[in-house]
Amino acid sequence: MNKKDILELKRRFKKDACTFTRLCGCYVDADHNKVTSFGETFLNLEDEEFYKYLEIAKKIMSGTIGNNLLELEFPTAEEAAGGRQQFLMGLRESALKNDDLMDAFYDLVIDSYDYVGNYLILVFHDAYDVMTKTSDNNKLDESEEVYEYLLCAICPVNLTKPGLGYREDENRIGPRIRDWVVGAPDTGFVFPAFTDRSTDIHSVMFYTRDTKTPHSEFMESGLGCGSKFTATEQKLTFQSIVKEVIGEDDDKSDAIFMDIQDNLNDLIPVALEDEPEPEPVPVTKSTISSVLAESGVTEEQAAVIEQTYENVFGEEVPVAEHLVDPKLVEANAKRKEKLELIQQVENLKQQLEETRALPVGESDEDDVPAVKTYDVILRVKPEKVDQIHSQVIDGQKCLVIPMDEDEHAAVNGVNTTI
Repeated sequence: MNKKDILELKRRFKKDACTFTRLCGCYVDADHNKVTSFGETFLNLEDEEFYKYLEIAKKIMSGTIGNNLLELEFPTAEEAAGGRQQFLMGLRESALKNDDLMDAFYDLVIDSYDYVGNYLILVFHDAYDVMTKTSDNNKLDESEEVYEYLLCAICPVNLTKPGLGYREDENRIGPRIRDWVVGAPDTGFVFPAFTDRSTDIHSVMFYTRDTKTPHSEFMESGLGCGSKFTATEQKLTFQSIVKEVIGEDDDKSDAIFMDIQDNLNDLIPVALEDEPEPEPVPVTKSTISSVLAESGVTEEQAAVIEQTYENVFGEEVPVAEHLVDPKLVEANAKRKEKLELIQQVENLKQQLEETRALPVGESDEDDVPAVKTYDVILRVKPEKVDQIHSQVIDGQKCLVIPMDEDEHAAVNGVNTTI
């Protein structure tokens, strides 16, 4: 699924375009007991409920592809009879009207979803009549196919915080009544995936709000797919691999790590206006080898990093964008700018010392050059040298330096208006 596919579905999650046929849910307590379950015709819901449930559905289609949204593929075994993909296919075909299948699905989630606390399982059914589009993206009044899918959202249910409030029945300020509130989805999925505006029964789109610690156990045990790193996990894992080898918390290792980030950032293609979005660049083992060499990592350290990188990520090779921390790239730019300024200051100091004492004449007996101090020292652009001449003005010998209107001068390091 790409951005266009996701936006096409998400745009329909509003009152006048929504076509959800049915909504089912199950409230689960902290002891994994099913407290209550329900099923509703979605379009019959009261407006207040209607919009709240739509907000939850929208969240499952939000975030960044590759980070909050991951496309997972079903292994061949899961597409055979008794597999999780086949179970989801049956659930979709029932349009959520088979209570036994719904109970089996709730049990599947409860058994595979590792969460401490109460939560609500919501499942939406939809049938989207996909309109044909011309090459210029204009819709035609005919259908290419009907995309029938399930959208599942798993939402934490938390007790409101204690506090004071107005007790209308007693006309006084008193302790507020605490109740259980459904929060934004923590995890969810869309099955089948909607790829290139078409049904892809071999894949499922997985959503996670927490990109640092997604529920990989639900990817594997609940959906029957292999777990997949989020972009955040890839970045943090890569940082850990590198720092474990080169060390951290000292200026040299920090500089090397920031240079690695800088060199990886150079691999990210720049999107040009009015052109298709460029393909992301995969960071293979050989790419990592080149980046490490450019960043000053020793051969021994690089060998360890490269092997660990290959062992951890395997065939799931990260793209450059997922390994780069923009804050570190920005910090490195400032670090280099500071170092450059320090070097410029040192160069200027050295030049100043050289102009204050210029060696002239013959060497003395200790082979130390004689030194003459000048009363006037000029530093001008090379093209100005031939223009300087002496001239007697009002009986005083003067040096004359021609100046154009747009030229500026500095005397003893101070800008001066001539």
